[in-house]
Amino acid sequence: MDAKRILVGEIGRPHGVKGLVKLRSFTEEPDAISRYGTLTDESGTRSFAVEVLPGGLARLRGVADRDAAAKLTGMRLYVARDALPATEEDEFYLSDLIGLLAVTEDGAEFGRVMSVDDFGGGAFVTVRDKAGRDREIPFTRACVPVIDAKAGRCTVVPPDEVVVPPPEGDGVDEGADEGQGSAA
Repeated sequence: MDAKRILVGEIGRPHGVKGLVKLRSFTEEPDAISRYGTLTDESGTRSFAVEVLPGGLARLRGVADRDAAAKLTGMRLYVARDALPATEEDEFYLSDLIGLLAVTEDGAEFGRVMSVDDFGGGAFVTVRDKAGRDREIPFTRACVPVIDAKAGRCTVVPPDEVVVPPPEGDGVDEGADEGQGSAA
């Protein structure tokens, strides 16, 4: 079984003609991405040693010209989870949340955390319920007040805008829309 890998960066567009690329680092300190040794692509089949340069640029070992660099645009870079520093008691890596059981404040199962994303408007967790429906919950202390990664669960308090599925077996027809009758 492959060791868990963590996304730490993404290769951007080429810069110049000697194989340099723009590099988007997801590490706390952008230069730290080069301290983790060899990074791999998503499949784990390609690996790169990264030298971080000023101005958000990077040199990738084995990439010597613009054409080779252009082929890597958009490639995500990963590192083995065990290569990252250990977390403190109240700390965790966002990837550690994926797969956690999400429960409500009263302990009822809400679903499983499928992803943690941030597209610029603030981070959110996607929780999938037993019926396969995804719910996006803002990743704030108010909406995700308790995270116990070691126990494999987190508590979620969905805002009013998030529709919470009714308990199973309450007789509600989930396929019917309110206020709409059937056409005869």
